[in-house]
Amino acid sequence: MVNRLGVLVALFALSVNAQPRSAAFHLQEARIADIQRAIQANQITSVGLVELYLKRIQAFNGTCVAEPTGILGPITTIPHAKQINALSTLNLRPATRKLWGFDDRKARSLTDAADRDPKMPDALEVAAAQDRAFKRTGKLVGPLHGVVMAIKDQYDTFDMRTTSGADVQFANDRPPEDATFVERLRAAGAIILAKANLAEYATDGARSAFGGTFCNPYDTEREPGMSSAGSASAVAANLVTCAIGEETVVSIRWPASVNSLVGLAPTEELVSRKGMMGAGLSMRTGPICRSVQDAARVLDVIAGYDPKDELTVFSVGRKPARGYTSFAGARRLDGVRIGVVREYMAVKLFGKADEESIGLVERAIGDLKKLGATIVDPGPDGELFGSCFAKYAPELLNSALRPGTPLSLRSFNTPAVEGESKYMMNRYLQERGDANIKTNADLISKATFYTDANFPDRKQSREQAERGGALNTAVRLQTRFAYQNLFLQCMQEQKLDALMSPMSTVPPRKLTAPREPTVNGRPPIGWSLIGQQGFPAITVPAGFTTEVWDRVLDANGAAQLVGPVKAALPVGVDFLARPFDEGLLVRIASAYESATRHRKPPAEFGPLAGEP
Repeated sequence: MVNRLGVLVALFALSVNAQPRSAAFHLQEARIADIQRAIQANQITSVGLVELYLKRIQAFNGTCVAEPTGILGPITTIPHAKQINALSTLNLRPATRKLWGFDDRKARSLTDAADRDPKMPDALEVAAAQDRAFKRTGKLVGPLHGVVMAIKDQYDTFDMRTTSGADVQFANDRPPEDATFVERLRAAGAIILAKANLAEYATDGARSAFGGTFCNPYDTEREPGMSSAGSASAVAANLVTCAIGEETVVSIRWPASVNSLVGLAPTEELVSRKGMMGAGLSMRTGPICRSVQDAARVLDVIAGYDPKDELTVFSVGRKPARGYTSFAGARRLDGVRIGVVREYMAVKLFGKADEESIGLVERAIGDLKKLGATIVDPGPDGELFGSCFAKYAPELLNSALRPGTPLSLRSFNTPAVEGESKYMMNRYLQERGDANIKTNADLISKATFYTDANFPDRKQSREQAERGGALNTAVRLQTRFAYQNLFLQCMQEQKLDALMSPMSTVPPRKLTAPREPTVNGRPPIGWSLIGQQGFPAITVPAGFTTEVWDRVLDANGAAQLVGPVKAALPVGVDFLARPFDEGLLVRIASAYESATRHRKPPAEFGPLAGEP
């Protein structure tokens, strides 16, 4: 660990020193390099930086919906709320928290009211120690010196409560130790300022019983993505520098897409799952940032083998020698062959709601050609994997073939793991060792739940998990191997280095509106199949819609499509590569980002008065 961090410190110091230092520091859209240059030029301190983010949290992290019967009851949306409720817990000691005007609900622990443990410094105390070290040595303490982060509340932080968004009565709401990747972030100099709100227990819906409903900063009446959306919207509104999300389906990439961000969902075996509530065989941990380079810098720190997570043994010897950040300076893509997954862009098979998002990805194809990439495109009505699937799927995925269903990439899904949710949650709780919450059954009986027909029933989902049978990973692991064999063969036949597709073709819905239905295999959120088989994916801003189509309920309770409605909402493009080929993804995404610069901050969350 020490040697690896030492190399990273040297590399980042060189990259920072190579840049001019005369530019004034601006917090809005500040990247890691901007922050570290400002610190080295004595324009700002780590404490000053944390305080600037706290001022923005004061201004923008309030309740964003109407709650007439309280946090657990039905909600209605508020247009232009100018609040997003993205961060549920702040890493501040009680006296400091009160001085800043944050209520008790934001306390870093509800079971330790005194919170005086000197071995548990808060974010400002960590920043102050960092400033003292820099003053003494003139050197950054690590590659993430001054990087202020939020962590999805699904992950353990020894100094802040961890409940996966649930309002549940732990005897000690703090876990005994950090998740492995959190420990690595801290060692690299990151300042953990907050736990991010999430869809409770990391499933669907922009709401948790403890944190409440959270909103999209580009339109506060709309959802901000899947379960990691608190992490993403906090980054989008410049409440933190970067955040960490978790992805089982599309929970890193979809929030990144609808918040005009970069979301990197790495190969699952690359980043440790130790310290994740309910970790499973399809779950991936990755960074959400405002730039590709920043996401790569975070990945450099958190990636790698962890003896506490057996899956990470597959990462041994698979990381690039110079680190992922070394790929982030790419400006050309000559020699790179990228296949267009047209199966996910079939306008004629989907609907009006999909058209503009697909059009933006069409534009991205042209941008990649200008950068020198060789584009392998079967055409608007073609399928990249059509003939390959027809040849190999009957052998490799015969049990997944359904009679009468067209043989297409859209026809396949990732199978669930029988008994996984209950088993993995019980294992996590056993390792955590809390005196009151010991099993999934305790999470059901010793918690309060929200009640709102517009959002999934969290108690029901936990009860369903409790009814699950014994853990059986066989079908999932066998299918994962078959999918990997199939996709690798299909890529190799066409000599493809990477793939591209829309992240999602459906813009984010209104929080209380019906979800767009599945159409011809197109899911209502984003495309997940390839990534769930261990293929890393990165989402990069591809532009903004000008209008969208929404769903509303008619007098008979049926969902009807209405529109178009003028709306400037972010859209992302996905790039996917072979397992452990994150370096190539960073190269492609960095070149595309540099050439297009589609990222725009949300207009109603701009700089505060007096903010640098």
